[in-house]
Amino acid sequence: MTRSDVLIVGAGPTGLVLALWLTKLGVGVRIVDRTAEPGTTSRALAIAAHTLELYRQLDLADAVIARGHKVRAANLWVRGQAEARIPFAAIGEDLSPYSFLQIFPQDEHERLLIERLGQLGVTVERRTELHDFTDRGDHIVAHLRGEHGEETAEFSYLAGCDGARSLVRETISAGFSGGTYRELFYVADVEASGASINGELHVDLDEADFLAIFPLADTRRARLIGTVRDERADQADTLTFDDVSRQAIENLKIKIEKVNWFSTYHVHHRVAGQFRKGRAFLLGDAAHIHSPVGGQGMNTGIGDAINLAWKLSCVLAARAPDALLDSYEIERIAFARRLVATTDRIFTFVTADGRIADLVRTRIAPIVVPRILGIDRVREFIFRTVSQIALNYRQSPLSEGAAGEVRGGERLPWAPVDGLDNFASLAAIQWQIHIYGVAGEDVRSWCERHRVPLTVFDWRPAYEEAGLARDALYLLRPDTYVALADPKASVDTLERYCSDRGISVGSAR
Repeated sequence: MTRSDVLIVGAGPTGLVLALWLTKLGVGVRIVDRTAEPGTTSRALAIAAHTLELYRQLDLADAVIARGHKVRAANLWVRGQAEARIPFAAIGEDLSPYSFLQIFPQDEHERLLIERLGQLGVTVERRTELHDFTDRGDHIVAHLRGEHGEETAEFSYLAGCDGARSLVRETISAGFSGGTYRELFYVADVEASGASINGELHVDLDEADFLAIFPLADTRRARLIGTVRDERADQADTLTFDDVSRQAIENLKIKIEKVNWFSTYHVHHRVAGQFRKGRAFLLGDAAHIHSPVGGQGMNTGIGDAINLAWKLSCVLAARAPDALLDSYEIERIAFARRLVATTDRIFTFVTADGRIADLVRTRIAPIVVPRILGIDRVREFIFRTVSQIALNYRQSPLSEGAAGEVRGGERLPWAPVDGLDNFASLAAIQWQIHIYGVAGEDVRSWCERHRVPLTVFDWRPAYEEAGLARDALYLLRPDTYVALADPKASVDTLERYCSDRGISVGSAR
């Protein structure tokens, strides 16, 4: 019977990213998928700024940017007029090195991830599915069915990245509470021309069916994501693009010249009751699904993968106790619940029926929204939310302390000064310490003794503007979040943080 560290079930973006991170960290993986080949069509398009920040750790960010399309603004339309424009670059240029929304279709994204995984010597086992598994307490026994018959194998852990109909979720009886939107979604890859085929994102808020236009790398191609609401929503099996409302398309002033691909689907809003049971974990759509509003779904699954990967690596290397893995569910289930609730409220607003809803969208919103978007704090809030840089783990057992405006559990602020990027060291997947100002000899000695990388930045006022405290110590997790923020930069506090959690933060000798 073969034995590996981690079995990953499902080779979508979530499973592939998990496999990449684990392999990079020296963890042995097998990744299986029941399909014969990667997907050739795509619903997920948007890659958030925070995902690109994390992709630096695998040298993926530049490749994604080169192969995709930068969206620098979003536009809200009402009654055939663009009423508000949200320029991402102007809002986020001081917040992230990626002050835009990156469009990179999921099918192309998967091919890139598979290519990189292959370079590391790992191949997706196609036409192979998980039949069942048993948690034996100290390992998993899984029964697999593939092209060459059935196989029984052992694994230390199992990661269910197997989608909304997850067998892993059903096996651990995690539940999947929530509901299904009545509206039928459609997605169409089209060749078109017109005012809104300009490389930016466009959303129609009219009383017609909801419609959003996502630009693709080719300036003439775009992805339409919309809904049909009336009796047409009950005709998913026979609906064609000709059945889609023309009003929303005309409102956005586009001329459809060719439809390359069209598909319909129903959207659910659900979150599993638990993301971990014993040695089995749920990630991505197996753990949470929600409306495509804001393009958060794929990014959230990727975030699940990165969060779990470094923790599995630490535990498998005996550098942390099994209890570290409990923080995966604590951190990610809280975010998933907030995200589902938020996207549900937004989707309900943009698709609600009735005269009052139409009045709010077409008469009140065009007046109020541009004024609200003129407020810097509101625009920054929108960028932080859509880019996922606002995501935090303040309530996690791994988060402690506060220094300046930065608390344990928060993303480290991006603060480039004089050409020096304070995110540069974050490309390494490891625990590390940042100090902005002066590092005491005791801290330097501790870091050298424990083999913890220390980066010291000469103090500049820009660091204070970013929320960082002078001479404070910031212990950063391998996923770049602040674990400990200590204004006194005390070695005793650092020692206690590690000993209380049983974590060895230094690199292996």
